[in-house]
Amino acid sequence: MTGTGTPLRVGLVGYGLAGSVFHAPLIASTEGLVLDTVVTSNPERQERARAEHPGVRVATAPEELWARAGELDLAVVASPNKTHVPLAGAALDAGLAVVVDKPLAATGAQARALAARAAERGLLLSVFQNRRWDNDFLTLTRVLEDGDLGDVHRFESRFERWRPGPKGGWRESGDPREIGGLLYDLGSHLVDQALTLFGPAVRVYAESDVRRPGAEADDDTFIALTHANGVRSHLFMSAVAAQLGPRFRVLGSLAGFVKYGLDPQEAALREGKRPSAGTAWGVEDDSLRGRIGAGESPVTGGGLAVGTVPGDYPAYYRAIVRALRDGTPPPVTAGEAAAALDVLEAARRSAREGVTVEVSA
Repeated sequence: MTGTGTPLRVGLVGYGLAGSVFHAPLIASTEGLVLDTVVTSNPERQERARAEHPGVRVATAPEELWARAGELDLAVVASPNKTHVPLAGAALDAGLAVVVDKPLAATGAQARALAARAAERGLLLSVFQNRRWDNDFLTLTRVLEDGDLGDVHRFESRFERWRPGPKGGWRESGDPREIGGLLYDLGSHLVDQALTLFGPAVRVYAESDVRRPGAEADDDTFIALTHANGVRSHLFMSAVAAQLGPRFRVLGSLAGFVKYGLDPQEAALREGKRPSAGTAWGVEDDSLRGRIGAGESPVTGGGLAVGTVPGDYPAYYRAIVRALRDGTPPPVTAGEAAAALDVLEAARRSAREGVTVEVSA
């Protein structure tokens, strides 16, 4: 535990999309945290970090951060996926609490090894799963808690995009060492949300394709989960969806819930907007509200509109502050990340071999 006096000082490794759009703004806007250092070897990103966060220190290599570990309280790893395990391990060895952008690792075994390493040192290790604080997920959580759907039979969840041309870069690399492709990108979010809502999975079936000319990594993937409680989750992730389906479709014994549209927080952060006290954040237009009904089509206005709970990405780092100061559990644990990675590994095997894979609940 860390005292409640001066703000906790954060070193951020990586200033690409994850570091500059998500982590740095959220850290800087969280009471109790201060963005002390950004690590990037890219001169353009160095200048952008200085411009966007006046007074921040800039380092060119993570080793510079570990050498100053005594001046810091938290390391955030927002670098390419293949570096997550070695950098998180080095930060823990330097005595720093660590937040790692998803996916924590390539395998559940790697995630559990990091968790054991953190436990041995008495250090926090958490994974940034911001989609648990999407407005639609928070709204669905409330709907389920209210019991309006009865017993849930099927959960459908989609992250679909229309990007017919590959953008390139490590995220779309076919090299397995890069841990790229949609399965580990969007699939990390979809699986985490399904497990958070409905508990552990016992069976996994998946279909995975490379659709776009010139693409190397999976860009059109489907996962079917059977949860230990009998709920079935159907998870869709695609870069080639010419027509977008609902973000959520949840069917229960009493009613169903359908929600279209994406949480607005990522778009706001990309536009340079920042969460601040006293201003609306994570709020969407009422036209995007989900609907609850039975035997009706939400497309034609059937069912009852459900007020959307505002999205709240800042809640993640507020919880990190509490965990470091008061010793409360982190908002996302490495154990939870490992369980999701078990499912992703099973999905990869299922798609490759054309089989249904059993996993331990």
